[in-house]
Amino acid sequence: MSDKDLNNFEDTAEDLDEMYVTLTFDDGEEEECEVITIFEAKGRDYIALIPVETMDEEDSEIYFYRYKEDAEGNPSLENIEADDEYDLVVDAFDELIEEADEED
Repeated sequence: MSDKDLNNFEDTAEDLDEMYVTLTFDDGEEEECEVITIFEAKGRDYIALIPVETMDEEDSEIYFYRYKEDAEGNPSLENIEADDEYDLVVDAFDELIEEADEED
């Protein structure tokens, strides 16, 4: 997974249900993503993002990061470096999706 820096994190929808993040890659390229959800796994918060350009495609990639807020409430993202942590996060996200499907 490439390192990506949080460049911009904002509520852009009138109803505040949609939040967007602009990620900046190491090569300076930027990608706007919609926040799918912020969730907890093993006592840490994580965020799931989907690129806006490909969000309507069935096989769109989903990005996962550690999610933190500082004392003023400003969000930050950290890369997930370890494979076992990444697997844990993907499993927790899959469980959330399954639960949401069952509720519908």
